[in-house]
Amino acid sequence: MMLELFLHPFSSYSWKVLIPLYENDTPFTYRMIEDRANGAELHRLWPIGKFPLLLDDGKPIYESSTIIEHLQCHHPGTVQFVPEGDAGIEVRMLDRIFDNHVMGPMQRVVADALRPAERRDPVGVEQERKALDKIYDWLDGWMAGRQWAAADMFSLADCAAAPALFYADWVHEIPETLAHLRAYRARLLARPSVARAVDEARPYRSYFPLGAPDRD
Repeated sequence: MMLELFLHPFSSYSWKVLIPLYENDTPFTYRMIEDRANGAELHRLWPIGKFPLLLDDGKPIYESSTIIEHLQCHHPGTVQFVPEGDAGIEVRMLDRIFDNHVMGPMQRVVADALRPAERRDPVGVEQERKALDKIYDWLDGWMAGRQWAAADMFSLADCAAAPALFYADWVHEIPETLAHLRAYRARLLARPSVARAVDEARPYRSYFPLGAPDRD
């Protein structure tokens, strides 16, 4: 069975899928979408054009959370990312929280920065920054006494958290007073699979419209 992943190394949702692939040393073909042929094939397979997209023996699997569950079901490794029962519910809950309430506001601030100056929405950006403040506060309390985000294990939730918190902290820095959340972000970035994704993305930091910090 051949796995092919259409992705960009600077893409947050691409990281989300790369992390479990690296955790389990799962072999796959890296289909970088900046290659014109790969980009054209992605749009043929998925006219929406969103990535990452996984091809498993020619069958397309869409959306990052679904791809990770597909890998666990069909290409399991030593690291399990979604446990059964209530623990699995907690993992999926945190996955959605990181995608919707951290990644979402962060991406909307970035999207605004990419617009021409006359089309920017400072009121909307301020609302997104306030939304990040709220979820940062909540996550800091949630992470008190925890090593990983859910179910006492490195999971799908942490695969979502790593890119979300990495980029969100660039867009709207996590306050120093939120020690639990800042420590969690640091633990994520120290994990070898996450560090590998960060390093592979370094050549593309100039793409970030708000400026690529020297840190991280």
